Amino acid sequence: MNSYPEASSLFHVLSHQARLRILDELRRREACVCHLQAVLKRPQAYVSQQLRVLREAGLVTDERDGILVYYYLTDGQVERLLEDVLGRAGGPRCVNGCTCPCCQT
Repeated sequence: MNSYPEASSLFHVLSHQARLRILDELRRREACVCHLQAVLKRPQAYVSQQLRVLREAGLVTDERDGILVYYYLTDGQVERLLEDVLGRAGGPRCVNGCTCPCCQT
């Protein structure tokens, strides 16, 4: 990051609580929308809207696996920033109410 406008844009994206929680969850492991819905306790449309903002900012990417789309954290600088602010990420976790394959095993 080389400029104040870029830094300001990054901090604007990070200032939203739901997006911050999504990024924090993606530090643990990749996640599908249904998993993030269970984490946030919000509807699919809301989660998808926040993921779109994160994708457009270049902080996450997605990969399709059959009918599921998994999201990944792609920015190492943001991962380090989150660790400085939120502490170390815990291991992967299963969330009650989540129907994704990761939580069902």
